[in-house]
Amino acid sequence: MSQALPTVTTQGRYIAITVAFLGWMCAGVQMGALPIASLSISQDLMKDAFKPAVAAQWFGYFTAALSLGAACGGIFLGWLGDRIGRARAMAVSILCYTCFAGAASFVTSQEQLLVLRFLAGMGIGGMWPNGVSLVAEIWPDVSRPFLAGVMGTSANCGMLLISVVGKTWKVTPDSWRWLLLVSATPAVVGLLALWIVPESPKWLATRGDATKKTDTPMRELFSPALLRVTLVGIALASIPLVAAWSAGRWLTPWADSVAGVAHPGYKADTQAMWAFGAAIGSFIGGQVASMLGRRLAYFLISLCSALLTCGIFLFLKPFEPLFLPMVFIQGLVATLFFGWLPLCLPELFPTRVRASGAGLSYNFGRFLVAGAVLFAGALTAFFGGDYAKAGAIMGLIYGLGMIVIWFAPDTTGKKLED
Repeated sequence: MSQALPTVTTQGRYIAITVAFLGWMCAGVQMGALPIASLSISQDLMKDAFKPAVAAQWFGYFTAALSLGAACGGIFLGWLGDRIGRARAMAVSILCYTCFAGAASFVTSQEQLLVLRFLAGMGIGGMWPNGVSLVAEIWPDVSRPFLAGVMGTSANCGMLLISVVGKTWKVTPDSWRWLLLVSATPAVVGLLALWIVPESPKWLATRGDATKKTDTPMRELFSPALLRVTLVGIALASIPLVAAWSAGRWLTPWADSVAGVAHPGYKADTQAMWAFGAAIGSFIGGQVASMLGRRLAYFLISLCSALLTCGIFLFLKPFEPLFLPMVFIQGLVATLFFGWLPLCLPELFPTRVRASGAGLSYNFGRFLVAGAVLFAGALTAFFGGDYAKAGAIMGLIYGLGMIVIWFAPDTTGKKLED
């Protein structure tokens, strides 16, 4: 006889989605801080040795460090979520990225910042699988497309927020440390997750059922029964992550390199337009997947993202009238993926390994991101600091999604098993 699942009140569900939203939104603040501040940080710390091409490489290093940390943290803390519970692992993740983000405001060298970005990235990587798994398991199936959009848009709301802050209070070589310090204030969200967020009923049920638990979730993910699903999940999450961090996110430092010190607010304008579009795109991505079907939606998002990204880098320049509107559209379309992923990745895996599976799929791609952004930085330096040429080449990565999606199982209409 099957065991009755523990119940969560309606109030408990709203508390869970609110804290998960805030936790991933604050992670977005972390991800959005460096594109705004990176050039100013390099100008301050490098002093007379500053060169734009070298600064572009350092931006690649910072992004790679964050991505590597997120990859390690997502895999480890996703595993931890299957061991100690989604809510507690989510709290650990939030406290991790906020503490190390605050410490970064006191660095005296770029090498120190590199280490702290890696450590903050570990918390960012752990937040996603635990937050998404908790929300997916604690709410009824009928609500999941909408809630996937809520989770998908939260990080982009964080990037929009930090962009508005950077626009209101200018980030310059003489004034950038405050931005990193402000980005560390949401530690209180981690404490809320630790104290008041209810645990997933589905996860609680696995603790007392030997048929629904595993002490080695990573081994099971690569077992013959789940190997193909795991590899496909990694590919589906990796493509938009790699393309976003090695092409789309370079629109902001590109704008900064053109605007220079004469227009310090233009980089924040660029990221704000991208983040505003991204907040909308990631919010409706789950709904698009429900309306069009999982496969067709992913295919069309891949096609349009490749065309838009390469088109902006090839045919537009910062300060041209169409630049900011097209950055907005690129942000909207290219982040439909991040509403698609919170809905569809949990559908691929059983409850006993869901956080581990979603964490591995989403964050393994960050290992590839690290390599891709280093390559993008080197490519930019090779072209003499020309972000446009490098961005157009890296934007082609989006097109790989048009091929990979046809190897994925079609989970349209699938319910999460108990």
